[in-house]
Amino acid sequence: MKMTQMEKKQLMIFIFVAYGLTYALGLVMWAFYGTGADLGVFPNVQMMYPAAGVMLAYLITKKGDNKLPRALFVFFVLLTAVMALCALLSVFMPKTMQSGETESGKEKRAAYGLKGKNWKTSLLCILLFFVLYSVKMGIASAAGGQLGAFGKIWADPAAWLYLVSLFIYFFLVAVGFFGEEYGWRYYLQPIMQRRFGLRGGVLLLGVVWGLWHLPVDFFYYTTPDMGLIACVSQQITCIFIGIFLAYVYMKTENIWVPVAVHFLNNNLIPMFAGDYSANILQGQAIRWGDLVPALILNLVIFGWFFFLKPFRENSTR
Repeated sequence: MKMTQMEKKQLMIFIFVAYGLTYALGLVMWAFYGTGADLGVFPNVQMMYPAAGVMLAYLITKKGDNKLPRALFVFFVLLTAVMALCALLSVFMPKTMQSGETESGKEKRAAYGLKGKNWKTSLLCILLFFVLYSVKMGIASAAGGQLGAFGKIWADPAAWLYLVSLFIYFFLVAVGFFGEEYGWRYYLQPIMQRRFGLRGGVLLLGVVWGLWHLPVDFFYYTTPDMGLIACVSQQITCIFIGIFLAYVYMKTENIWVPVAVHFLNNNLIPMFAGDYSANILQGQAIRWGDLVPALILNLVIFGWFFFLKPFRENSTR
């Protein structure tokens, strides 16, 4: 299916913002890596770029659309710009940086995929991810001879308290996860699926999403010497988590479901790692030998969603 000139322009604006900002600030991360500068702001801001790219594209190409939630889009784009500036300033001032709706409003949000719906199915999908993620971690623990430690997690009151706190924490940090999912799932997924098919489009989107993480793979999640391993590991994660995210989005047509699932995927890590420190995701050690088990485990846990009904239908959103 050929793209119109407007769609091509929208895609170019999206790529310019989502990748241009990511890699431009990635160069800043590279320049200041190892200098003692705090790079913790960069991954959080980076999550906002995909949605900002979509919104800016719509603001530029759909000026006459009365259903466009213009005020919300302008606010989010400006917020992203301010946050990107804060990320730049943070390397120079790390200590400082650490410191009722109308019907028309509903229609505007619904027209651009911002309104939640199918909540019963949506909640079941979120619960399903939590169960699958727990099973995945249980299998990984058993394979590593640490099944007993995995069992102790569920007996630890701190773990249950942490789970409860996630419900509150979600509403404080949801903007970042929305920033990614509105770009990847709402905007780019349908484009990729129309061009490469329901399954092929999702697989390629996983690759694209993984490559977008390059700066944080080299200069945040790991150290530069393990950056290449981290990139390959990121591809495995993004492709297979991307399959599940694509499934729940097609199933519910509710963008807040992939937002919630993405939030859980990132924030369940401290509980299962038994480390609730703020820098749990920073400076990880990854070995090449870890990748094959990770590939097999993700394939078993998430690969089978490829064969369910939403991926067999003949039309996309």
